[in-house]
Amino acid sequence: MFEVRFLENANEFLSSINVKARTKILYNINKATLLNDTKIFKKLVGTDIWEFRTLYNKIQYRLFAFWDKTDKTETLVFCTHGFIKKTQETPKKEIEKAEQIKYEYFEQS
Repeated sequence: MFEVRFLENANEFLSSINVKARTKILYNINKATLLNDTKIFKKLVGTDIWEFRTLYNKIQYRLFAFWDKTDKTETLVFCTHGFIKKTQETPKKEIEKAEQIKYEYFEQS
């Protein structure tokens, strides 16, 4: 369905967490590329930002992402950054950070 690529901040986040959590996150991301499951890949309401969602060892991991459909030969999803979710609400500053990274990506393209 689509290919996932990781921007610098997303790679840094994945490198900073333990190997088992990282493995589960990457498994879920791969699974999301094959089937539509809103439990692991969901659009944030009111934005063009999506999130990959993983629960591992009672910790909620999130990686924000956006779609790049400018290339007609392939559909790409870019992960902007990740964080550990500690509250019910998604922090607004994290959404703003993802939107800023998305903006910068398209400005450079």
